[in-house]
Amino acid sequence: MSADFTPIGAPVHRRRLSRLETALVARRNVLEIIPALAYRQPIVSGEMLMRWHMLADPGGLKRVMLDNLANYPKSEIMRRMLRPAIGNSLFNADGAEWKWQRRAVTPVFTHRNVVALAPAMTATAERACRRLESQDRAELVSEMLTATFDVICDVALSGREHFDGATFGRAIIRYFETAGRASLLDFLGFPEWFPRPGELLAAKSVHTMHDMVAAAIEARRRQAPGGADDLLNHMLGARDPETGQRMSKEELVHNMQFFIVAGHETTALALSWAFYLLAHSQEWQDRVRAEAGRHLGGRAAGPGDLEAMPLVEQALEESMRLYPPVGLLARTAVAKDELCGRTVQPNDIVFLPIWALHRHQMWWEGPEAFNPGRFAAENRSKLNKYQYLPFGAGPRVCVGADFAMMQARIILATLIQRFRFTPASPGPRPVMMMTVRPEPGVFLRVTPV
Repeated sequence: MSADFTPIGAPVHRRRLSRLETALVARRNVLEIIPALAYRQPIVSGEMLMRWHMLADPGGLKRVMLDNLANYPKSEIMRRMLRPAIGNSLFNADGAEWKWQRRAVTPVFTHRNVVALAPAMTATAERACRRLESQDRAELVSEMLTATFDVICDVALSGREHFDGATFGRAIIRYFETAGRASLLDFLGFPEWFPRPGELLAAKSVHTMHDMVAAAIEARRRQAPGGADDLLNHMLGARDPETGQRMSKEELVHNMQFFIVAGHETTALALSWAFYLLAHSQEWQDRVRAEAGRHLGGRAAGPGDLEAMPLVEQALEESMRLYPPVGLLARTAVAKDELCGRTVQPNDIVFLPIWALHRHQMWWEGPEAFNPGRFAAENRSKLNKYQYLPFGAGPRVCVGADFAMMQARIILATLIQRFRFTPASPGPRPVMMMTVRPEPGVFLRVTPV
């Protein structure tokens, strides 16, 4: 491990920003609105149009995400960013609407079903290796997006007949850059009904994505039932076990849209950041490679191999600690409550800065260092469940977490045994719009082993 390597972080402002400064900073990079105190204290409060609290305390997070969940629905600002693309689907819904969708979808992601989808993950890892063999210098974000998009198309739709990966990928990025950016109008107090420019600019990309998803759904409806064992087949048959309710056509499009985007983009980012970290930490890279090579002997990984390769999982977990897929969430308090000894009033905004929680001086030793050993079994058991939240926690924990981790472990193990990765220019910087992306990318030298 390079003794002088400190993984790149986000700029930290050590003075209070004005409302306009906050709005401009949030549009550039949401991570920059997290104040320096949020990395050192359990809770930080302030006021800007409304009172806000930034909560980075495991006990307080447990109250918001589990014990008093109903009091902290998603904030309208975050809903508005997501609504054009995913409507009131599982990720964006609250209350009874969320509960029935969650009950309907959960059986799709049982461990048995996820393992059945693993051959597609192994196949795409092999294809990624073949692409890297012809490159001396690669941009890993685009490579990993290609790999994980292949997987999600196979597991969600049994192929990509109705999807142009490049067009769909550009639409996702365009959406993040428009509707996915914080709006100045939110910080300036404009009413919710006032149109946001980002929503208007995102319209074309939304139509592009929805048209592809809707075409795939309609084509499946015309086929004989039971013709494919994939996510779409499960979703078409999904029903609330208590009421028997099925998803409407619009709900199907929105939920499939969400799973396709979230099911490949966040995994690709976790892998890209992991390769960046391992490229700068050759000692850890050698250890992970030795473990994978010893067990796999050059072949691609499958689900039955993963338990024998704990370092692969530890490297990914540490990657998602330093670069969580979603770095900041927001909730709105419904009723009066208390968090970390501080009174929260109705309509207060409660920010959950996962980025700061994962780099917090109170909860982690050497929080800015890359050290996969934190997640070795003997150390993992000492962590507070609400100290490490790459997939959220409580009833709203990511329903596809097992799927994402299996996919990432198979791809990382397969690639790391066959290639050595070393840094190349330019280096990345973490920028959050909706997800924490490395800009302008992760550029690495790639050498076959």
